Amino acid sequence: MRVYNSNISGGTTAGTDKAQEARGAETGAGRAAPSSSSGSDRVELSHALGSLAKAMSADSASHASRVASLAAQYQSGNYQANSQATSKSMISEALDGGGA
Repeated sequence: MRVYNSNISGGTTAGTDKAQEARGAETGAGRAAPSSSSGSDRVELSHALGSLAKAMSADSASHASRVASLAAQYQSGNYQANSQATSKSMISEALDGGGA
């Protein structure tokens, strides 16, 4: 993320950056509208956000495909659960703090 603010001169910009970041999140777009107090302020979100959205979408499609496949196997009576692998995974996730 890049923040351009011509009103900042020296000192820390952490508070200003947070405020501009929040304004950028509120717009829901890749770029926030400039502040009404200054026409030269702007916020740009990096391309990483777009890449993350694409990866999450691909993962979601893959997950949906896997669930559909398992559902079909279960309905046909061909699903064989591996109870040992399932229990190990559940315990591991709980111990890692992922179960909360």
